[in-house]
Amino acid sequence: MAKLEDVVRKQKTGATFVISAQMLHMSPSEFDAIAQAWDDDGGPGFNVTGVPFRVVVDGEFLISRVTVVRTTAEV
Repeated sequence: MAKLEDVVRKQKTGATFVISAQMLHMSPSEFDAIAQAWDDDGGPGFNVTGVPFRVVVDGEFLISRVTVVRTTAEV
């Protein structure tokens, strides 16, 4: 299981990369809740850039993938 911290630490400062629900072995509903917070406040060591990719689950649009940029912040 990939941990978020491991994924972020592998990236250099300024790198653009993708974090997805599948990558973290999460359901779209679990990932959506976390990704919304990241979109508002940034994540541990990264900021969300662009528009999050969404999927439809039971008629609801949920975030399943985000593109992020690595910052200099500690993870």
